[in-house]
Amino acid sequence: MAAENGVPGTGHRLAVLGAGVMGSGIAALAVGHGIAVWLIDLDRRRLDEAPARIGHQVRTARLLGALPDGAVPGALVTGLSLAGLMAAGDAVPTAVIEAVTEHPDAKAKVLAEVCALVPPGTPIISNTSAIPVDELALATTRPADLVGAHFMNPPCLIRTVEVIRGTQTGEAALAALRALLAVLRRQAIVVEDAPGFVTSRILHPMINDAVRVVASGTASADAVDRLMQGCLGHPTGPLRTADLIGLDNLVDSLWVLHGRTGDEGCRPCDLLLEMVRAGRLGRKSGRGFYEYEGEPA
Repeated sequence: MAAENGVPGTGHRLAVLGAGVMGSGIAALAVGHGIAVWLIDLDRRRLDEAPARIGHQVRTARLLGALPDGAVPGALVTGLSLAGLMAAGDAVPTAVIEAVTEHPDAKAKVLAEVCALVPPGTPIISNTSAIPVDELALATTRPADLVGAHFMNPPCLIRTVEVIRGTQTGEAALAALRALLAVLRRQAIVVEDAPGFVTSRILHPMINDAVRVVASGTASADAVDRLMQGCLGHPTGPLRTADLIGLDNLVDSLWVLHGRTGDEGCRPCDLLLEMVRAGRLGRKSGRGFYEYEGEPA
């Protein structure tokens, strides 16, 4: 979709594993800052659709002044496997970001494969919203190279990134992630490892409670969001935020939190589960708590 690296990202080649909502968003952030990106996914249809989606996000970010003036977009290459792209290009990524679904087994499988492919010292960054980094590190042969980075959706517009330091995360990996985020003009806030870290541990149970309020008939989704915006200063309201996260992703994260903390407030409420079963996943499916007809996924 683009030309060679612009000045801001010179020297970086980022591999992003997963072309879903977050993987595409992270790729758009990097491409928009002049970083060359390899985007990998096993789903050919999703991979084929990704360049147009990423191009739309980059254009939107540019219109909103969220990208550096005059930045030349980084090159975007898509592929079905990291091994295939490395072999075809005779190159290695300077960093790998895992952005697959929030399932421990799926993430562990991908992280183990990455460890076998990239040289020691290559930072391996998991974009996890709830799974502890130490738990994911059990699947790797080099836990010192693993560090967590919880990007928020949309990555191009939210400038703060929650960085999670596992007990075995090495200083080199942490420093490399900080340097990458600096190139991306993101603010890194480092926290210690725990289920859900800070943002998801606070936000996701709160969203779950907001859904329970709607399910009880106390208030509509719009009323809940407007009250949280107007009275408590929440920028979008919890239920619009849920639609942006993706209700399926929210449910996955809540199950992770419930299983690792025992907090019954993290058990996904019935209405959330019913909406996911019905395919009402939020913005990406066109319908969640709100309608998004005609909007790009």
